[in-house]
Amino acid sequence: MTEPRLKADRPFIHTDCQIHESRFGAYVEIGAGTRLNNTVWGDYSYCDRTCDVANAQIGKFANIASFTRIGATDHPMEKASLHHFHYRSADYWADAEHDADWFAHRASRMAQIGHDTWIGHAAIIKPEVTIGHGAVIASGAVVTKDVAPYTIVAGVAATEVRRRIPEHVAERMMELAWWDWSHEVLRERLADFRTLKAEAFLEKYA
Repeated sequence: MTEPRLKADRPFIHTDCQIHESRFGAYVEIGAGTRLNNTVWGDYSYCDRTCDVANAQIGKFANIASFTRIGATDHPMEKASLHHFHYRSADYWADAEHDADWFAHRASRMAQIGHDTWIGHAAIIKPEVTIGHGAVIASGAVVTKDVAPYTIVAGVAATEVRRRIPEHVAERMMELAWWDWSHEVLRERLADFRTLKAEAFLEKYA
């Protein structure tokens, strides 16, 4: 029997990643060349290569495609200059310090990614945006406002395309909260995840 590649006790982190102040649940995978800062990853979530995720809470079973950016940081547009010389000041002058208040403000603006979400290739999700459980973000979308659970959004700026599943089914799925099932129960019910559509799955387990 082959040993599983992903483990409960440590994330699978590919090469050339930069990781700062981040925590990981069980069976998490981080793609090559990814940069993480101030992030929390729920169980079974993963990102593909070259993602940039900052100031974000990632739910369980999140599917994040390559070149995605979550929590894309803002520049201070209300000030005299946009440039980071006035908040990364120690990089420019020996007698200056970084602006700790500005970085604390950035870190407080957390993006929230729900359970069982799919974020497509090269999507951008802005700070303080919440992506509801089961939602799908199309490739290349720029998400500037909250996305309702089990909806599909696309475009710049992203707007709703359609529901992934009907609202009453989505509500039952969130009540079921299968993402909180144990690893053993997920294995036991694997065949049904593979073969049953959402409503049939709910009829069996809800």
